[in-house]
Amino acid sequence: MGRRTSAVGADESTARVSRRSFLEFTGATAVLTAGGILSRAGRAWPAESAKKIRMAVVGGGFGAGFWWHEHPHCVVTGVTDLREDRRKRLRDRYRCDAVYDSLETMVKEAQDVDAVAVFSGAPDHAKHVTMCMERGWHVVSAVPACIGLEEAATLKEVKEKTGRKYMMAESSYYRQECILARNLFREGAFGELFYSEVEYYHDEVCLSTSRLSYEPDGSKSWRYGYPPMLYPTHSTGYLVGVTGEWISKVSCLGWHGERRGREGQPTVEGNVYENPFWSQASLMHTTGGHMCRCNVFWRCVAGGERAQWFGDRASLYMPNGGVHGAVEHDRGQGARPVAIPPYWKSDMLPEPMRHASGHGGSHVFLSAEFINALVDDREPECDLYDSLAMTVPGIVAHQSALQGGKQLDVPQFVRPGA
Repeated sequence: MGRRTSAVGADESTARVSRRSFLEFTGATAVLTAGGILSRAGRAWPAESAKKIRMAVVGGGFGAGFWWHEHPHCVVTGVTDLREDRRKRLRDRYRCDAVYDSLETMVKEAQDVDAVAVFSGAPDHAKHVTMCMERGWHVVSAVPACIGLEEAATLKEVKEKTGRKYMMAESSYYRQECILARNLFREGAFGELFYSEVEYYHDEVCLSTSRLSYEPDGSKSWRYGYPPMLYPTHSTGYLVGVTGEWISKVSCLGWHGERRGREGQPTVEGNVYENPFWSQASLMHTTGGHMCRCNVFWRCVAGGERAQWFGDRASLYMPNGGVHGAVEHDRGQGARPVAIPPYWKSDMLPEPMRHASGHGGSHVFLSAEFINALVDDREPECDLYDSLAMTVPGIVAHQSALQGGKQLDVPQFVRPGA
């Protein structure tokens, strides 16, 4: 049932080590010590390998914001988008002259591809990932992995049939505060991490007033009226990506406000998803017996992706829209600001990739981890199973909201032999 880890039952000596570890992680001196926290940031990139990954990129919108071409073990050998302007953007970005007018054409014609970055629209992810895996290519895709339970089952079947590797490019997993929380959890610093609050706020992104809801010709894009909880992974990544727990049950409510569609008012009327909601909030039960409150809002006076983690020995709060910086509470020590370690300086990244990037610095880490995993011939972080563990609870949460908040079981797409 996923990766279940917990500090429950730790003895007093472990508790003392955990508190000392928390101070080491958050102290300014430790942050700047080369042999300190950075050595525990994550897997080092395979510097000694001579292997080269031939990468193709699908989608010249969000897909142009990654850094495959800076990895010493990667070369971009193909790019594609249905729009000519985005094909040009990809060609210029990745300095790649092999340009295809569609993914279908690339699948038929490309011979020098090992792996594909699929950054098409969310409703096409499962179809495009399946197409590429069946072609024999490894795949990293934008979030979410899929938008339906049948698609989730298909992805699991295709992954296990083809043996290809899959990674979901979940930015929350590699935000610097999440890396810190993951390391603290593994050190036992939280004690029992019994409750998380995870949230994603993006005002009007899928409403009628957003330019992203329309194509250049004025037709509605896939984003128009898209259900908030079908885009859950920027939130759930802060749970699955820290404790390794999955979600077993969920109850969700939705809010739609006024829906008369008067001029200038955001609306979700007439969307292909038959979705009535602007914003959705859920309470989730984890496989470790813990609680998680998960929000995804499309209409709100807020923005960003953030989390709070509550343990019986320590808690950690991410920044909130500039109101305050990251804060930790340690039993007996009170609250204090946290200095986030500069993980981008660590050996998780090749030297050329140690720079700022999108979504809280996560894009270079996502790019590097996928290439690192293929060079090492291992499954990447945010593999298919954890990706479905981040995605599927949102699918079920939307079903719950349509049923007035009824608590529903969440299917578990477990690893073989688990």
